[in-house]
Amino acid sequence: MPSNNYYDVTAWPVGNPYKDVGEVINSIIADIKERQNVTDVDNGGKPGAVIYLPPGDYHLRTQVLIDISFLRIQGSGHGFTSSSIRFNVPEDEWPGLHELWPGGSRIIVDLPPAADDAAKGAAFYVERSGSPRISSVEFSNFCIDGLHFTADGSSLQPENTYVNGKTGIHVASANDSFRINGMGFVYLENALTIHHADALSIHDNFIAECGSCIGLRGWGQASKITDNLIGAGFKGHSIYAENHGGLLITANNVFPRGASSVHLSGVTRSSISNNRLHSFYPGMVILADNSSENLVATNHFLRDHEPWTPFLEVDNGLDDLHGLLTINGNNNSVIGNHFSEVIDSESIRPEGATPVIIRLTEGTGNLVSNNHVVALDVHASSSDSCFSAQVDALLATGASEGLAVAAVVVDPASTRNTILDSGTDAQVIADRTANALRATPAIGG
Repeated sequence: MPSNNYYDVTAWPVGNPYKDVGEVINSIIADIKERQNVTDVDNGGKPGAVIYLPPGDYHLRTQVLIDISFLRIQGSGHGFTSSSIRFNVPEDEWPGLHELWPGGSRIIVDLPPAADDAAKGAAFYVERSGSPRISSVEFSNFCIDGLHFTADGSSLQPENTYVNGKTGIHVASANDSFRINGMGFVYLENALTIHHADALSIHDNFIAECGSCIGLRGWGQASKITDNLIGAGFKGHSIYAENHGGLLITANNVFPRGASSVHLSGVTRSSISNNRLHSFYPGMVILADNSSENLVATNHFLRDHEPWTPFLEVDNGLDDLHGLLTINGNNNSVIGNHFSEVIDSESIRPEGATPVIIRLTEGTGNLVSNNHVVALDVHASSSDSCFSAQVDALLATGASEGLAVAAVVVDPASTRNTILDSGTDAQVIADRTANALRATPAIGG
């Protein structure tokens, strides 16, 4: 017996999904609400529905408004490809490229710019007041493409600004058990902005070449960001969360060139673990605003130089005294992380400074233990080829000079911390009367 709760956008009688899939999906949601209008029918009544996007290119000119639970919007392919690489290839070479645009089940966001209100520029806007919270909305296995970035008044070519006023998914109201799995997001100023999340799962997505990738706003609890491939622009965050508890950030591969890899503000009792984090700037992981009782463990940090010609003059505004990992908060544990600082000593800012790896800026009772720092002085090179330049930089491990670094710096406002085996005595800068220290043995020392 076929289900009447499964919809194919290409078979729906209202609208043209290729011209405006937003109109089609809104019409389908209206039909679901009309048919499922009783809350209790034989211990059920509102099972929700699946909306299917077959592979194809679907322009979205009307924002999709979601205010029902148990809705799953799914496609057949995340369709990501690098628009940034393509837009930085000379235009006369485009005819020789195998593809020009992302593919799969692809939604093209054709909404007007909304610089004054990011929610207005969202392809999918989720909001419902009242009780209970909207629950179990799922986005799965399709692509949301912002198509182009726009000029921002800088000297950058417009396609490199990460600015266009477009958002992929914006959740405005308190929500429970949302899932965003297997998606592709590309060329959006904000890929995901989610307020007041409870038990949110963001898993196995490709979220890259967006101004900011994941933003958890307001407050939330018991959510996870796992097994994603992520890379924001230099103006935004790859992963940002505020006022969350019990947040799990694990097994993500975070690419450059976000202003930060992970930025937590007022986050408590959460974990950043087993991630591979790569950045061209200091300020890779930031625990700010009294973020406390968090675990930062067994991550791989790599900070090196931007090798791709179009972005050589771009940075996040932080100097090398800031630290790759900075902590403002209490009773955090930083255990078993690997840090590779592979930079040209001539590029250090301020000139002549000693770069900082871990910085405790404020708080008490933090534990920094068994972290390994590799610091190398290399000659920075660049290339017009994004892929080959980055791969060559990643694989280069040969004959480099050692680079003097401060492995751990404890500012006066941070006290009663324990630092164990995370730098030699000379590499740990801390008041020994206010903090407990056991240095890593130095060879020959």
